[in-house]
Amino acid sequence: MTSTPQRGNEIRDAFIHFFTRRGHTHVPSSSLVPAADPTLLFTNAGMVQFKDVFTGAETRPYRRAVTAQKCVRAGGKHNDLENVGRTARHHTFFEMLGNFSFGDYFKEAAIAYAWDFLTTEAGLPPGRLWVTIHEGDSRMGLGPDEEARSLWLRYVPAERIVACSTKDNFWAMGDTGPCGPCSEIVYDQGPTLGCGRPTCGVGCDCDRYLELWNLVFMQFERSAAGALTPLPRPSIDTGAGLERLAAVLQGVASNFDTDLLRPVIGLVEELCGQAYGRDPAKAVSMRVIADHARSTAFLIADGVLPSNEGRGYVLRRILRRGLRHGRLLGLDGPFMAKITRRVAEMMRGPYPDLAEAQEHVVRVTLAEEERFGHTLRVGLRLVESLVAEVKARGRAAIPGEEIFRLYDTYGFPVDLLRDIATDNGLTLDDAGFDRAMAEQRARARESWVGSGEAEIPASLKDLTRSVTVDGLWYAALGADARVVAVLVGEDQRPAEALHEGTTGEVVLDLTPFYPEAGGQVGDTGVLVAEGLLAEVEGTQRPVPGLVLHRVRVKRGTLRTGQSVRASVDAARRRMTAKNHTATHLLHAALRQTLGDHVKQAGSLVAPDRLRFDFTHFSPLTPQELDRIEETVNAQVWENRGVVTQVMALDDALASGATALFGEKYGEQVRVVSVPEFSTELCGGTHVAATGEIGLFKIVSQGGVAAGVRRVEAVTGPGAYQHVKREEQVLAESAARLKARPMELTEKVEKLAEASRDLEREVQRLQARLLGGTLERLLDNVLDVRGIRVVGALVEATDSKGMRELGDRVRDRLQSGVVALARQSDGKVTWVTMVTKDLVGRIHAGNLARDLAKLTGGGGGGRPDIAEAGGTDPARIPEALAKLPELVSGQLTR
Repeated sequence: MTSTPQRGNEIRDAFIHFFTRRGHTHVPSSSLVPAADPTLLFTNAGMVQFKDVFTGAETRPYRRAVTAQKCVRAGGKHNDLENVGRTARHHTFFEMLGNFSFGDYFKEAAIAYAWDFLTTEAGLPPGRLWVTIHEGDSRMGLGPDEEARSLWLRYVPAERIVACSTKDNFWAMGDTGPCGPCSEIVYDQGPTLGCGRPTCGVGCDCDRYLELWNLVFMQFERSAAGALTPLPRPSIDTGAGLERLAAVLQGVASNFDTDLLRPVIGLVEELCGQAYGRDPAKAVSMRVIADHARSTAFLIADGVLPSNEGRGYVLRRILRRGLRHGRLLGLDGPFMAKITRRVAEMMRGPYPDLAEAQEHVVRVTLAEEERFGHTLRVGLRLVESLVAEVKARGRAAIPGEEIFRLYDTYGFPVDLLRDIATDNGLTLDDAGFDRAMAEQRARARESWVGSGEAEIPASLKDLTRSVTVDGLWYAALGADARVVAVLVGEDQRPAEALHEGTTGEVVLDLTPFYPEAGGQVGDTGVLVAEGLLAEVEGTQRPVPGLVLHRVRVKRGTLRTGQSVRASVDAARRRMTAKNHTATHLLHAALRQTLGDHVKQAGSLVAPDRLRFDFTHFSPLTPQELDRIEETVNAQVWENRGVVTQVMALDDALASGATALFGEKYGEQVRVVSVPEFSTELCGGTHVAATGEIGLFKIVSQGGVAAGVRRVEAVTGPGAYQHVKREEQVLAESAARLKARPMELTEKVEKLAEASRDLEREVQRLQARLLGGTLERLLDNVLDVRGIRVVGALVEATDSKGMRELGDRVRDRLQSGVVALARQSDGKVTWVTMVTKDLVGRIHAGNLARDLAKLTGGGGGGRPDIAEAGGTDPARIPEALAKLPELVSGQLTR
């Protein structure tokens, strides 16, 4: 290179080119949603997509790799959320540059590459670079990493090599598996950025000594007992934060001042009309918004949607935290959608998938902003009632469990609640809130299942070495196979045999059974041999290269090592194939009809139906549903050939094939296409031509989550039966209404109009009744210690009518208390109301509770309005007689 890289994009490109020139394969960033990893919330390091390669469960056609990996740390073990904006380095979203060796080069080359890139390619002065090594650990039987020290002495003097503890300089993938010492490269930014203490050095909490690059030397295998065994082929995993490198090379003190983040902050300045850096508190808010906009954009582009659980809950917290900081800057309307658009525009070069999803990202963000606006409006009403209740009880602090309820259930910001409390002379029970948060986190840890898969026992991974899985299910519905293993129990322990009447899981050396994957259910069928009949009830693939057959032995005994004939249920497979191909046609038709923002968000392909979840923001209109159905059926009736090819992943994507969010693809992929209409990466089974589908019929649509719709459909015989059922219902309805089927619409409309006329008449009569009741109630107002009180048994049709009557009485009273009772079907309903000037002296919820108790029930509610129920209508007069005493009792307290 003719000059050292400085801009973020230049640094990223320089890093990748540096290593590709040295025999590394450039592997694109994987999704932020880890594929088939039960341990992670989000991809948080460059090595995540290579975990199976390091453990030996997966092989790749290369032994050297380089990546620029998008990462999020905002949940679980690695959670930087609360520190973001308050420091120069913390982020929820960042990019990690890394080079990897899978049993190829080791320490010497890794150290040489890192030193060469930083000093030659990036132009950093060698005299300002320090390094760390592992100091050793007697508990693990390890001495200092003298090999790394001797290699580093080629580049730096001994006084700039620092030995550090296992906590900082030893890395392990988990409690067992590959692990090894680390070596960090640290940049001395100079005393002006340090703490100034004489003891300041590598490891100090100040910003002077900045870690730039971590080199992990995977040279051991750790057993369950903790013993370390040298790996036969040691590997390398490295990680360097792009934002940190950019800050150093651009000569700025904070990552937020680099060209990767400063333009985003610039848009925040423009939107709020304030300059960055003048007010420290507002500068924090601007940094929070810039960081959180990046996380929001990339997470949504990778298929995560705001929700109340799992990854969606973390995204919602990130986004709403950004929105809260926007309000601190005076940004009361939607603004984050505009900032995510700026992020997508800035990052479109290295991440074209973000550019493709830009409109989807903007629409999801805007919808969540509008939802948060509603949350604030609802929350403020709840807070108003809560503050009044706390004051009425004479308390000085809002209870921690109530703070948590507002935060967790309604998303109401704690800092906003603190401001409101202060304005009302109250404080917050922070200790109680912290306890509730800790309990919630413990529940989340217990329920979190990562990507949704169970942890894979090591015994299953070991079985892959003796099994051949070669996609036989694409070519055959039957095969002669040998039983490699029999597994029983929830812990899948090996067994010698399964006897008649028992169930278990069976591994074959080869199989024609398609294992459940990609939304398609697994095959069923039978395993047979002389004297043996075992039904295969389902088929799964827990790890690459291994298929488990869930079997029930109907006759005989199934043994390890036995030869069997494996036969798939052919009719069930054919129906499943029809539905899978129809799913591809549906996906393409949705995109044609609704737009390119439509992305698959989940699916189920079964023999009797198909279900397809996709990103979209409103229910489909009848016209849209008709157009989608017609488009799919047009492809079916043209009987177009379905083409299947295996090709390189890059070639498949270049051809326009659709890849799915969160899926993990190998170097070679299977591409299924209906020429000129649909092309997708897919490992499922399909028909040979679209005509085999016969007929496609949508049976329902609905919402799954914010911004996600679901369509369910049937094909072939299932579609025919659905149409026949609809015809039968139509004929029966027509017969009941004494009309022909084609006259039903007109007949129903006439009945509906007659019903509307009757409803209008009922409403007119109710209004007359309500008016008379209102005047009767106001003629019987009680005076209880200077407070006007109305209590009565009324003849309202329902609770809504009671509330309407109560509202009118309260409005006419202007100041007072209302308590209305209603009896229906042996039940009692109470509605109580207190005018605003009396809230704090009289609590409507407590009054409703006390009245309900007198009639054999219970209930309660807000200080200003409440409802309760009872079971003894005969006691209503007694309860109403005690109403003045109950009101007076509250005034006394």
